[in-house]
Order: sequence, then structure tokens, then C-alpha cells
Amino acid sequence: MIEQVLNRKNLYKAYRQVVRNKGSAGVDGMKFTELLSYLENNRDKIAISILNHTYVPKPINGVEIPKSNGKIRLLGVPTVVDRWLQQAVSQVLMTKYELTFEVYSYGFRPEKNIHKAVTQALKNINDGYQDIVDIDLKGFFDEVDHPVLLQLIYQRVKCPTTLRLIRKWLRAPIQISGKLHKRRKGVPQGSPLSPLLSNILLDVLDKELERRNLKYVRYADDFSIYTKSKKEAKKVGNEIYLFLRDRLRLPINREKSGIRRPSEFELLGHAFVPTYEKGVKGKYQLVVKKNSWESLKRKLKQITKKTKPYSFGERLQKLKEVWMGWVNNYRLASISTKLKSLDEWLRNRLRYCIWHDWKKPERKRKNLIRLGVDQDHAYAWSRTRKGGWAVAQSPILITTITLSRLRRKGYESMLSYYLKTQPTIQ
Repeated sequence: MIEQVLNRKNLYKAYRQVVRNKGSAGVDGMKFTELLSYLENNRDKIAISILNHTYVPKPINGVEIPKSNGKIRLLGVPTVVDRWLQQAVSQVLMTKYELTFEVYSYGFRPEKNIHKAVTQALKNINDGYQDIVDIDLKGFFDEVDHPVLLQLIYQRVKCPTTLRLIRKWLRAPIQISGKLHKRRKGVPQGSPLSPLLSNILLDVLDKELERRNLKYVRYADDFSIYTKSKKEAKKVGNEIYLFLRDRLRLPINREKSGIRRPSEFELLGHAFVPTYEKGVKGKYQLVVKKNSWESLKRKLKQITKKTKPYSFGERLQKLKEVWMGWVNNYRLASISTKLKSLDEWLRNRLRYCIWHDWKKPERKRKNLIRLGVDQDHAYAWSRTRKGGWAVAQSPILITTITLSRLRRKGYESMLSYYLKTQPTIQ
């Protein structure tokens, strides 16, 4: 298998993927933009060291990322050279595993995504499977047992050189605040290989659920099982807990795990609420959970701070980068009413920025006249003692800095984009 990994076409494909993903530098400080020139001089030397079993990966750079709940997620960033090699191994491994993965595994796989996962969950619920076993794996990426994972890979991959390489990556120390720490379990979040390794390990769980003929949805380490009664849910939950503990050596977060009804259940940022339609009972629809809305609004507010030194065009571009990804992620949910309200708030934030940029009273007066306000009102508003946020919501700006004027400057509403891209759930 190592010959396939080190094949020039495979290595070039891996290089392109690493560059496309960008990402920060590892412990050696090498940026992805420097990778090409480095490989031109060292590619053959690296390949020989792998074949001779003398290649030693550099430590992983530990980066602490704050989570929305106040906790911290530790990302492990390998060097760009190690990312390139891991990507090359991942591409070959994927060809050996992809066709054997189960249908209801949706994470980090071609032609699979979050939308298909939540659609399947909604279908299970609306088919009457409304007692849900919601299991949270405690720090999954930090708790993966290396011997269990390597044994699973060995069953399919008999190449000792490739296995040795994977083992070295799994055991590479992590550098946090300048100090090296040994690693004896876990796969680093942030490496190109970790999504595939997590699927290889949890495919064992998928196959156990299939053997039991259970309804389930799994997206990476986020999985849920759908049953028709609370009694069945309790039985299944206990059995799967033992399976995870004894077979895969994975701990469960008992505080976050439990048996849920649809209205108490959340999946990948989505929630489920009853459909209030005449003659329809026991059916649910997708909505976005509260803290996802709060996170979006917080990011939009940050970009529309009046003190941010952006031009109007730059501000619109940065806003679009944030909200477009969010709307695409939640486009299956019923969000039109809340999006309309959020659009109105965002337009007032933009008017506030424009009002602040005008700065001096005389400039405000001239700009208001240019926008069609009569002399007296323009003078009065330019000298108003009201705060900028109050002015932004007042008729004087709403009727002058209109939606059509904002659109001419490049503004697009989130609601109009959502309505254009919303697919129909079958």
C-alpha cells in the first residue's frame, strides 16, 4: 500500500488539497504557501526516509479554541509536511474503506453531509420513532484507544510501513504553550487523517446498530438511536453503553446523554418542534436551536461595530462570509420569520455605521439633503442629541438609506438568499 501512498499523482493530489484547506503553520512555522518549494527539494528524501522507517513526524501544535459554552477545544495542528503525508495516506485508505461504511454514517464522507443527517433524523421521528437515545461520547477525539484503532486498521491494511507511519502520527507529542506532552490516546482534531480514523473506529458501532436492525443517525462522533417506546430506548441505551465501553473503550458523558422526546432533542445545531397544521398530529419540523441564532447575531454585531475601520463594501463582504455559511448550514430548517427580523436589525446596524462614518454635523446635513431630506429637517437631524443607534432606527434614515439604496451598494438580505436556496424536503 505504501507504493500507492507515495505515487506521484497521489502526492500531488494531496498537496493540492492541503493548499486548498490552507490552515495555520505547525511547530516548525512553515506556511502552506512554502510547501511547494520545500517539496521540490525534499520530496524524494522524505519518501526514502518513510521506506527506510526513519521518518519521524514533528510534534503537533496544540491550539486552544474557545467554545460557545465557555469551555475550550484543543486542536492539534501538524506541520504542513505531515498534513501533506497524512492527506496522501487518507486518500488511499478512503478507497479501501468508503464502500464498506454504513449508509447512515454522514460525517466526512463524499456525497454525505449535515443536511442528509438531519433529514434522516426528521424522517425517523415522523415515522413514529420518537423515543430517542441521545449518546454523547466524552471527549471522543481525546479518548480514542490506539491499540483498538490500529487493530481495526490492521484487519484491512496489511502494509507494515503504512501502519508504522499511522502509529507514529498517533503517538506524536503535542506542544502546548511551548511544552511537549506525550500522547498515548486520542486522534488530534485538525489533522487530515483524524476524520477517516474516527469513521473507521465508529464504523464498528454502525455495524452493531445495523446488526440489531436499529434506526440511527451518526455524524462523526455525534450519534442518536430512534425507537418506538421508552422501554425499548432504555434497553438499547444500556446495551450500547456497554458495547462502547467494552468493545471500543470509549467513555460516555452521562450528563449529556439520555432518552429524549423530539422537542427535547437537538442534532447538529438543529432542533425539532411540532408541526401545527390542521389535521396533522405527531409530526415535527426542523428549526435552529437558540444558541446557534445567538452565535450568528454575535458575529454580525462584531462586524458592524461602528469603530471597525472597514469601508462599506468590506463590511458587506465580511458579513456575507459569515451569514452565507450559516444560512447554507441551516437551509433545511424553518427560519424565514426569524431571518426577516434579523435582516431588519442588521440593516439598522449598517445605517448606524453609515451615520457614524459621516462624523461631523455639517457632513451629516449635506448627506441628508443629498438623500432627499429638506433643508430644515436635515439641519435638525444633523444636530440631534439622540444617540447613533436611535437615529439608525428613526424614520429619517430608514426612509433615506432605503433597502433599494443598500442593494445598489451590494447588500443582499439573508432572507432572500435563503428563499432562493431552500430545497424541498421530500
